[in-house]
Amino acid sequence: MTLLDAVVVGSGPNGLAAAVTLARAGMGVRVLEAQPTVGGGSRTVRVPELADDLLFDLCSAVHPMAWASPFLRAFDLGARGVELVAPEVAYAQPIDGGRAGLAFRDLDRTAERLGPDGDAWRDLLGPLAEQWRQVTALALGDKRTVRGMLAGVSGPAALASMVGPGLRFGSAVLEQGGPRWDRRFLTEEAKALLTGVAAHNITPLPSLGGAGTALLLAALAHADSGWAIPVGGSQVIIDALVRDLEAHGGTVETGRRVASWSDLPPARAVLFDTTPATALAVAGDRIGRARRAALRRFRYGNAAAKVDFVLSGPVPWRVPDVGRAATVHVGGTRAEMVIAEDTVANGLHADRPTVLVSDPSVADPGRVRGGVRPLWAYAHVPAGSPQDVTDEVVRQIERFAPGFRDVVVGSRCIPAAEMERHNENYPGGDISAGAATMWQMIARPTSAPDPYLLAEGVYLCSASTPPGPGVHGMGGWHAARRALRREFDVRSEPSLRP
Repeated sequence: MTLLDAVVVGSGPNGLAAAVTLARAGMGVRVLEAQPTVGGGSRTVRVPELADDLLFDLCSAVHPMAWASPFLRAFDLGARGVELVAPEVAYAQPIDGGRAGLAFRDLDRTAERLGPDGDAWRDLLGPLAEQWRQVTALALGDKRTVRGMLAGVSGPAALASMVGPGLRFGSAVLEQGGPRWDRRFLTEEAKALLTGVAAHNITPLPSLGGAGTALLLAALAHADSGWAIPVGGSQVIIDALVRDLEAHGGTVETGRRVASWSDLPPARAVLFDTTPATALAVAGDRIGRARRAALRRFRYGNAAAKVDFVLSGPVPWRVPDVGRAATVHVGGTRAEMVIAEDTVANGLHADRPTVLVSDPSVADPGRVRGGVRPLWAYAHVPAGSPQDVTDEVVRQIERFAPGFRDVVVGSRCIPAAEMERHNENYPGGDISAGAATMWQMIARPTSAPDPYLLAEGVYLCSASTPPGPGVHGMGGWHAARRALRREFDVRSEPSLRP
């Protein structure tokens, strides 16, 4: 049997980023995917029981990182025919009383709409948006090495250029992740607007992990591209990666579940775009005892339950400008979201859950077919919940969009307990592939000096490694570059240009 240079287990964005990097360095690469289609959480699928013609994003739908990620910037999606379109309003947060916070791509316009909190919003996010390259490099680095923290920032003064933005970002995280988080803003609109982004982490708030996520994503909303929607759905990003992999001699096999080492073809290196638990089950005793013990201590987080809707028209938001955003955080005020996230953390369902809603047709009108459109929604729930949350999600949306029920043509729910059937990297519905606490965002999956190396020739490259969740490909890129140096003695990085 032919000896491959590398096998990648899993075809999510990280797995494909690793495969592309290796293939472009001249390695023979094969990607094995258990599902019938490639893409992991970035798949776009048809749901015949809902609508024949509509495309639904299975997990990820909105992509700030598709434009900002150092890996994807170098890969250049635009040159490969992937069109990223960002609406004028990046995200919105409706609250009771016919009010809403709106995050325009234009920072000054956002500040103007926030009234007495405008200057405070501008002071917090303006410098981070201005220095988004440095902030993104820090946030998406490998959390271990200077080289890994400078990805995407080049030049002789690269390291010096990171100091100011790093200190500014760290100070803002400490402020918004701790007891002082309520001191900056006066209005419920501003407080809720930032909290809705922090809630992406599905952790109690305030938290340092939530603050880091909120500040990075909120800054990118005011950077050059805003929060992008890929025209045609998330799958177009995956398809571009697969095309490049195959153009450089790599192959992808779907329907190939890897349950043990014997399921792998012979290869000099194996990279797992999986959870640590899956890597442990497959690699077994090849991983040293201490590392196995540390990987078993890796904690998974709480969950999301997905609801897909088919609508006969736009969501009838009480505040019409909310409908200009492709992403809407539906959770009410900061205080309400704190209660909802605490409830989930205590293993219970919130009466008014935090719900993330995306209408991709706001930015991509082609997603409307035959007079109907898809609507994507998540509700935060306890890990492993089997509950169908459709009614709770409808009630929350209806609260801020009276008449929403009247435009719902059909729906389906994927409870948290079933998310793993669609993507094994989401155990119990944990779409972050590991609790997104500040410690686990740094010491992910363990505190080892090399977070990707599991054993000789065995690597982990999933969202369970730095920098964590998101469609950015950085975990795969970091791991593949290490494998090239360690396993193949390739010191020069391959170009990712088209």
